[in-house]
Amino acid sequence: MCGIVGAIADRDVVPVLIEGLKRLEYRGYDSSGIAVLDQARLRRVRRTGRVSEMAAAAAEEGFAARLGIGHTRWATHGGVTEANAHPHISQGVALVHNGIIENHEAKREELRALGYTFESQTDTEVIAHLIHHHLQQGHDLLAALQVTVKELTGAYALAVISQAEPERLVVARMGCPLLVGVGEGEQFVASDVSAIVQATRQVIFLEEGDTAELRREGVRVFDEHGAQVERPVHVSDVSLASLELGPYRHFMQKEIHEQPRALSDTLEAAIDAGGFPAELFGANAAEVLRGIEGVQILACGTSYYAGLTARYWIEAIAGLPCSVEIASEYRYRAAYANPKHLVVTISQSGETLDTMEALKYAKSLGHKHTLSICNVPESAIPRASELVCYTRAGAEIGVASTKAFTTQLAVLFQLTVVLGKLHGKVDAAQEADYLEQMRFLPGSVQHALNLEPQIMAWAERFATHQNALFLGRGLHYPIALEGALKLKEISYIHAEAYPAGELKHGPLALVDASMPVVVIAPNDRLLEKVKSNMQEVRARGGELFVFTDQDSQFTESEGVHLMRTPRHVGVLSPIVHTIPVQLLAYHTALARGTDVDKPRNLAKSVTVE
Repeated sequence: MCGIVGAIADRDVVPVLIEGLKRLEYRGYDSSGIAVLDQARLRRVRRTGRVSEMAAAAAEEGFAARLGIGHTRWATHGGVTEANAHPHISQGVALVHNGIIENHEAKREELRALGYTFESQTDTEVIAHLIHHHLQQGHDLLAALQVTVKELTGAYALAVISQAEPERLVVARMGCPLLVGVGEGEQFVASDVSAIVQATRQVIFLEEGDTAELRREGVRVFDEHGAQVERPVHVSDVSLASLELGPYRHFMQKEIHEQPRALSDTLEAAIDAGGFPAELFGANAAEVLRGIEGVQILACGTSYYAGLTARYWIEAIAGLPCSVEIASEYRYRAAYANPKHLVVTISQSGETLDTMEALKYAKSLGHKHTLSICNVPESAIPRASELVCYTRAGAEIGVASTKAFTTQLAVLFQLTVVLGKLHGKVDAAQEADYLEQMRFLPGSVQHALNLEPQIMAWAERFATHQNALFLGRGLHYPIALEGALKLKEISYIHAEAYPAGELKHGPLALVDASMPVVVIAPNDRLLEKVKSNMQEVRARGGELFVFTDQDSQFTESEGVHLMRTPRHVGVLSPIVHTIPVQLLAYHTALARGTDVDKPRNLAKSVTVE
């Protein structure tokens, strides 16, 4: 969601702030702003709409400074107005905030009693006034921040500057990502490394409860108890090229086409090893995974659908029971915990709040063994997990996840085979066969990408509809779910997915000539069952759009349109069949003229409930 960037330097930092905010646009936002100290004068500019509008206003007003903070806001408390946009100011203190303060109403009343007035509807303005109040009690800026955060309940990433202390920037983190960028005579803060990679690759990932002071000459970090601590400096491997659009119209299109490379990179370690060693998941993974008796997967959104696919693999190949739950539901129910079950969390960003809180809850229930599948090294969820395997998808900018999803599936399949080996369900011959299938996977995905021209023609027809159904069976039912999610989140067409066998138990009532029905129908053991379900649709006048394989026995006819992906690729078929539903959603959105990379009301990294 919201994005933070800040800088202190011996040069004008306004271009750094503006560039950083532009690189954070992919996270989703509806307003933006910066606050700077210009010769000890606090100046602020805010705008609803795009960063470019705010940047133009800053340029027109001649903004230049050596210390400043910036923010892109996704509205939670209060509507999309300039008054609610960040930064917020309280008598010389300026602040930007990601997260949600749960006790803001009580604090608001306390502050009103102290004489403070409020200009916004946000929870954030409460923090700015609290810091100012503690400054008035004799604390310096860092101490005022440290005292303030102890009064807050909720999640936050904060960056604060004060007109009274123009030589430092102070920050705090709890529940929301925040990192410090280390430079030569200049320091930076951001919620995402992409915001500052143009200035430095040296980054410090702040831990839960950390506060920090940034001065030109260096950085000091303090833990939740106020003790100064050393946090390691990491060298970010995010490339500037991955953050540029290149020859593509949208980042989503770029990232769809990057999937053969992303899958090759993700599978490289196993292919180089000539098999599926447990060490893919950590040095002690063999010992941990050999002793588990089941798997509990926790995830949200697209990652949840990856988990649903993995359940079929884990139970069929590894012979272990597997349950999959939406993290935001799991964390609020009285769940049964088996300490011999492995808890697997899946998150593209590694900062998904519901998934992080679900992991904490699982541990509190007695789960001992945890594994994180993530795309961002050193993010919060991997750091909180016993085992970890990183997808190597590279930076994913488009809000609708594409290459993160398919690489998650690739890692989950590797986990399945490792579990199968350790539990005596996968022998050497089967392992070699699975490895061979993985070698061909990037090529099969590329063949699926080559269907784009035909899918564009389908998309023109879809763009005129307001509703759609997606059907799949077995391994491919989660892919139908993912296809429906992609279509609705970027084209705003209402779409639902069902197991094809459930059609006659209710959804068939929706089918008529105006309802397009997308069917995932690969040449597997359930193909004949799917064909029967398709006949139910045709008998009601429904129009079928069928993704199948080259070697399946289908005939195109009136009301039945076929798109053939490469030959059936066995258990890895869900990954290949993901590609056409991604392309269908993308080109339908294009035909409808929606904002593909920044769909309305959505954000890339969900760090609030």
